[in-house]
Amino acid sequence: MRRRDFLTVLAVSSTGLLAACSGGRADPEQAPVPPPVPPEQLSSVTLRVGDQKGNSRSLLHSAGLDDFPYTVQWATFPSGPPLLEAVSAEAVDIGGVGNTPPLFAAAAGAGIRVVAASKGNVASDVLLVRGNSPLQRVDELRGRAIAVAKGSSAHGQVLLTLRGAGLTLDDVELVFLQPSDALGAFQQGAVDAWAIWDPYFSQVQLEADVRVLADGTGTANGYSFQVASPAALADAGRNSAIADYLVRLARALRFAHDNPEARAQAWAEDTGLSVEVTRRATALGPDLPVPLDAEVIRSEQELADAFVAAEEIPRRFKFAEFVDTRFAEQLAAA
Repeated sequence: MRRRDFLTVLAVSSTGLLAACSGGRADPEQAPVPPPVPPEQLSSVTLRVGDQKGNSRSLLHSAGLDDFPYTVQWATFPSGPPLLEAVSAEAVDIGGVGNTPPLFAAAAGAGIRVVAASKGNVASDVLLVRGNSPLQRVDELRGRAIAVAKGSSAHGQVLLTLRGAGLTLDDVELVFLQPSDALGAFQQGAVDAWAIWDPYFSQVQLEADVRVLADGTGTANGYSFQVASPAALADAGRNSAIADYLVRLARALRFAHDNPEARAQAWAEDTGLSVEVTRRATALGPDLPVPLDAEVIRSEQELADAFVAAEEIPRRFKFAEFVDTRFAEQLAAA
């Protein structure tokens, strides 16, 4: 059974990304590395940062690391794919996403570069069913409808979870919805399962009777990425601001790991969620910085190839061509 759109006007379509990236190159060149700009000369620089609610902005605030020597303009997105559309269109300079959005963007020849990586607890990437659902195993999802944000990390999780149970995406009906719309569809019984991440996972656990059919253990790689536009990386001021921003973000992630209550409070303040929800999400552990190394690239290439085999991504590409490690030394020192 092939996938369908539920409330199409609310769905995220890959065609939007393809259109936004139509000017991209299939074989990207590395952006030039401009000379560094000292912090005291960054006051005239504006860095446009794409974020998802409760993520980087609240992380930096909770750690007291949002005293930037440059101006930061924040833009909030519901998930990774529309954020990367904005990066590719040069509407924002950098933003954080999960492990799957860069793959869809790269396959479309988008103007993006992955510049930093982190790794989180894969137990927060889940496939949920309602508490009264007759479904007990993943292989019982055959012919069932699963809500998921197209091109999100949850999309990758569904692919790998089904594969582990001997199913393909053709065996189920994917209903492409952003998280806020998927929550309603799931609670109303319009879909049989929901692939989602935190804090939505923690929220629905506290608000409804749900059951985890599968999480990312043994399937998901748990990576998240900071992704920048080549134009921002080629600009001396913005490139130096990005270096400073990434170091601050790495420190903020470690602060969150060591100070979960401060992280939970800031997360609740930024999202409007109850602190009970954010405490539950924080208890699963935050992402921690990891080197953007050969193992990360290998794992992402494996996921990309799985999407190509499933015909969700139209062509094979080399993920490594969309990786830029210019900030490796600064991040290692941080």
